[in-house]
Amino acid sequence: MTGWERFTDSFFNLRVGMEYAPKIIDGLWLTLALAGCIIVSGVAMGLLLAVVRAMGIRPINWAIIFTVDLFRALPPLVIIVLLYFGLPAAGVSMSGFVAAWLALALVLMAFSEEIFWAGITAVPPGQWEAARSMGLSFLVTFGLVVLPQAVRMVIPPLVNRTIAITKGTALASVVAVPEILGAAQAGVSFSFNPTPLTLGAIAYLILFLPVVVLGRWVEQRFQWKR
Repeated sequence: MTGWERFTDSFFNLRVGMEYAPKIIDGLWLTLALAGCIIVSGVAMGLLLAVVRAMGIRPINWAIIFTVDLFRALPPLVIIVLLYFGLPAAGVSMSGFVAAWLALALVLMAFSEEIFWAGITAVPPGQWEAARSMGLSFLVTFGLVVLPQAVRMVIPPLVNRTIAITKGTALASVVAVPEILGAAQAGVSFSFNPTPLTLGAIAYLILFLPVVVLGRWVEQRFQWKR
């Protein structure tokens, strides 16, 4: 057997691929569900924190800044392990899916809050002053004048950060979640052949490559004209 034949038998074994492809597909759907939960909850919580921070209540702002800095500093894997293995000692148990969801959503929340806050502070002060001079309240000014402009400015970096964090769904395999990587690792263990990892790589490309292309389009569509 030549070197090329050994390579194809190891990474592109048709028999092994056919046997474990259904499990990889199941892992693909689970990864898609996990990524969707992370995006919706993480971005929503980040926007909520940015809105609360804009109200300028100093003690609350300190708490928000501390929380955001904490989850930006901690590696996602450490948070997953702490939630899944640490909380049961305090009487709080959760599944691996929930632990991965909560951990990555908290990380996305922290980064998205900073992105939204940067957009809010980038809106020229004249926009605030013009709206307030017309008799609009703070909340109406913020919701109808400032926030729409801020959101438009932050869409490109927010999309890029969201893609980067949701690719961390592979970390869920550490807590026995059978997503793509978890299913692929199980296939390698049972078949003694790395072909399931090749299938996993293809599944990640199918899932995230269109998202990356969409992110590039969004970045070009919403960037400010110079």
